[in-house]
Amino acid sequence: MRVALYQCPPLPLDPAANLQRLHQVAMEAKGADLLVLPEMFMTGYNIGAEAVSTLAEVYNGEWAQQIGRIAKAAGLAIVYGYPERTADGQIYNAVQLIDASGERLCNYRKTHLFGDLDRSMFSPGEGDFPVVELNGWKLGFLICYDLEFPENARRLALAGAELILVPTANMIPFDFVADVTVRSRAFENQCYVAYANYCGHEGEIHYCGQSSIAAPDGSRIAQAGLDEALIVGELDRQLMVDSRAANRYLSDRRPELYGALNKR
Repeated sequence: MRVALYQCPPLPLDPAANLQRLHQVAMEAKGADLLVLPEMFMTGYNIGAEAVSTLAEVYNGEWAQQIGRIAKAAGLAIVYGYPERTADGQIYNAVQLIDASGERLCNYRKTHLFGDLDRSMFSPGEGDFPVVELNGWKLGFLICYDLEFPENARRLALAGAELILVPTANMIPFDFVADVTVRSRAFENQCYVAYANYCGHEGEIHYCGQSSIAAPDGSRIAQAGLDEALIVGELDRQLMVDSRAANRYLSDRRPELYGALNKR
């Protein structure tokens, strides 16, 4: 499977412009099977609670319908970040997967909120870690700070995830996450990790870029720098099979020893 990541500066408070930009990028990414966008792509990330509340949409709203049409026209699946409003008035930092036929396959809500910035805008997701199939690959989802908790990626790997998609809004001085953590999660869970970040700045936040796709052996198969970029990597199932045979972290686990991990 060919996976494309779009690293870009945010366009805050302008969903229409972001849809237009997505259409252009999706057409440029034709030939890929999947296009992954950053966290809160539709609105920008650092926009404040009032703007988030004003702009948030339901998971099957107008944005989803328009992105479904873009996915169908480009012939690829799309994962995008957006603020989700639910029927009970909660607002979540969410990502959604829409397949190449325009159908919605999965919606995931960020479970681990990052500091006061996230907590002022969103409710935390409550433990639903979906794994869905796309083009014969099993996909799991995390959002930015979620990746920094090893339990999250391990939970997805144990549920069968072969590729973990991580829309992100990671900023300086946390460059080490892009440089080290992404590859570590891929290696310790023997799966691919696709990490799509912003670049540029948004208010006082300066994003660190460095979007990448890490392979199960800890190597990078695609890597962006600090500027806007569309990068593409080809997933190799045999590489994953060989790496899992050589690095038996999943099969050599001893869950009976890990009970303390669930204690506060």
